[in-house]
Order: sequence, then C-alpha cells, then structure tokens
Amino acid sequence: MTEGVRTLLGNPKKAIIKLAIPMIIAMSAHTLYSVVDAIWVSGLGPDALSAIGFFFPFNIIIIAVSGGLGVGGSSAISRKIGAQDKKGAGAVASHTLVLMIFASLLLMAPLLIFIEKIYSGIGAGPVASLAAGYSRIIFALMPLSFFSMVATSLLRGEGDVKRAMTVMLLGSALNIGLDPLFIYTFKLGVNGAAWATMISIGFSCTFLFYWMFLKKDTYVTFRLKGFCFAKNILSDILRVGIPSAVMQTSMALMAFFLNILSVKAGGTDGVAVFTTGWRVVMFAALPIIGMATAVTSVTGAAFGAHDVPKLRTAFFYAVKIGLFLELITASLTFIFAPQIAGLFTMKAGGLRIRADLINFLKIMFIFFPFVPFGMLSSAMFQGTGKGINALTVTLTRTIILVVPLAIVFSTKTSLGLSGIWWGIVCGNTMGAVLAFTWANLYIRRLRDREL
Repeated sequence: MTEGVRTLLGNPKKAIIKLAIPMIIAMSAHTLYSVVDAIWVSGLGPDALSAIGFFFPFNIIIIAVSGGLGVGGSSAISRKIGAQDKKGAGAVASHTLVLMIFASLLLMAPLLIFIEKIYSGIGAGPVASLAAGYSRIIFALMPLSFFSMVATSLLRGEGDVKRAMTVMLLGSALNIGLDPLFIYTFKLGVNGAAWATMISIGFSCTFLFYWMFLKKDTYVTFRLKGFCFAKNILSDILRVGIPSAVMQTSMALMAFFLNILSVKAGGTDGVAVFTTGWRVVMFAALPIIGMATAVTSVTGAAFGAHDVPKLRTAFFYAVKIGLFLELITASLTFIFAPQIAGLFTMKAGGLRIRADLINFLKIMFIFFPFVPFGMLSSAMFQGTGKGINALTVTLTRTIILVVPLAIVFSTKTSLGLSGIWWGIVCGNTMGAVLAFTWANLYIRRLRDREL
C-alpha cells in the first residue's frame, strides 16, 4: 500500500489538507505560467492578446475532453481503493489511457483542418490568421496534452499528489523560461508561445511515462497487452468522465459566447480584456481547484468504503477552508486591481485596455467567496460517481444563468462591457448557491440511507 493510498483511507481532514496543498502549489505554478504567458504575449500588442484570446474556448475543449477522462478514471480508481480492489483500480487506469489515445486523435484532425475558417466565422477578422497559426501548433501535438492531463489525474486518484505536483511544477517552470526565448529571441511571436507550451508539456510527459511504464512503481498496474474493453469498467469511467467533459465543454461554450458578446460590445479589445482578466480569475480560484482534486479523491474513497460520516466531514471541511482562502483572495484582487492590470498593459498599445481591465477585476472579485460552494459541490458529486449531478449544476451556472444574464445586462442596459462582467458575477453566484444546496441534500440522503 502506497503512502497516497494510506492517506485516502485515513483521517478525512488530514487527507484533504495533505492532498490539497501539493495540488494548490501545482495549480499555482500552472496558472502562474498562464498569466506570465499572457504578460509576455502582451508585449506584442493587443492584437496578439486577442489572437490567443480567440483560442481560449478551444483550450477549454482540450481540457474538457482530456480532463473529463482523467476525472472519470481518477474518481473510479478512488472508489476501487475505498473498496480495497487493487486489480480493479489497475483495470480502470488501463481503460482510461486507451480512451485517451482515441479521443485525442479524434479531436485533433478536424480542428487542424477547419480552425482558420472557424475564427473568421466568429469575428476574429484581422487576427484570424495569427490565432490559427498559434492554434495549429497546439492541435498538432494534442496527444501530449491529453497524456499529461490524464496521467496526472490517475496519480491523484491513487493519492499520489506529490508526483503529480512535481511534473506540473517542472512543466510550468520550463514554460515560463522558454516563453521569452521563443517569442522574442527566436522572433517567433505568438507562435513562439505555443511552442514553449508544447515543449514544456512534452517534458512533463517523459516523467509520467517513466514512472508509469518503465519504473512501474505506481499503485495501479497497467496491462495494455491484449487489451480489450470491459463494459462495466467503461461505464464506471464514463458515467463521471462524460458529464465532466460536457461540464468543461459548457465552460468553453460559455467562453465562446462571451467572446462574441465582448467583440460586439468592445471589438477585439473586448476579447483581450475578457480573456486576460479571466486568467486572473482562474489564478484567484486555483486554491479551490487544488482543493477540488482532493475532495474528489477523498469523497470517492469514503463512498467506496460506505463511510458517509467521513465523506461529509471531508466535504464541509474543504468548503470552510476554501471560503477562508477566497475571502482573502477577493480582498487582494480588489485592492491591487490597478497593479494587476498594469502587468498586462505595460506597452503603449496596451494602455487602451487598462481601464477596462481594472473595471473587470473590480467587478469579478465579488463572486470569489462563492466559488468553493459551487466547485467543491461538483467535486463531491464526481467523487461519489454522480457525474450527472455535477453536470447539471455546471450547465445551470454556465449556460442557463451566466450567458443569458450577460446578454441581458450588456444589450438591454447601458452597461456595455461591464454588463457582461455583471452577468458572469450574478450567474456564478446563483449557480454556486444552488449547487451547495443540492450537495447538502444529497449527503443527508446518503446518511439517512445508512442509518
């Protein structure tokens, strides 16, 4: 039994902290690289920021599909661990990797072929070619992105967050170092940022491959020789994985529609403000993203062991810690909004979006304290195998609430771009309250069923 597995099966509060801290560190580094990436690209001007901004929804799609498979596999592995089924956990891991190969190739081909036409069709105009060049580099090497995402998820599923953290830290550090080299020294511009990203991901993949297939010291055992799909294992992965992928895709659709609204309200500069500001929002949410990975693993193991009190303790403890962290983050974001915006608008051309970016940050901070209630509720549903529940709360937030409210506030009032930001705040806040209420009711039903 590995240290990670012992952690999953131990004290729920200690497990949440022990698993969450490495992932928060890793997510911090990963999100920091995303922010630094945008800062380096901002030196090329607002058009370059707009170009990578148009790629933003497609990046979410890549994360959605690969992350969905990873979450589905991770959740199933945690439940197998809780049920003391090591062989079953290995079978889940093998199935997840094979699904990953098929999914990455299936998604890669059409995006490579049609991406420039898609950008032209959604209003990218003068930056369509720039955005397509950046995107094609990412798409051509998509299997690397998928393997990195899925493999780290499987490590988290067995409680091995230290190595998951290590590869994320190394990849992010390398990316930060390569960005200025490829963008400016090699004079590759926006495309240089894409090359830096994919080389860094490839570097991380070498470590993951070594641990899983050469050193073979993970808890789960991969058996790919003579592999054939088992219906029950596929069901166990996909009943969480598909809803998780659709959840992330709904976020891509939300970003897609918000990009279109931003173009209408503020031109390509509006897209630059939204996508740049959203990177900051994701940075602010990273403690909760790290906490969510712990919640999925710990509640999954508790559910597999039929230990409802442990599940309940882990969930509510994580929410309390998350709320405390986000209150601090919200305060800092509001106070230092001008300084944060200044990081992305240092060049003369960027000054034209600085005021709008400051305004974005001073509105967005409002819903930060609500993030743990929504995100950790979804994580708990995923851990217990209730992927449809997690999907429902996410669709309610992104498609049913955020997009319509952003349309109403930006087109039916005089708020313009600010109306989009207020729609995001109101939709996310309402969605988080609904998600937490449902999660609380679900845990009560589990408890009553066990009594």
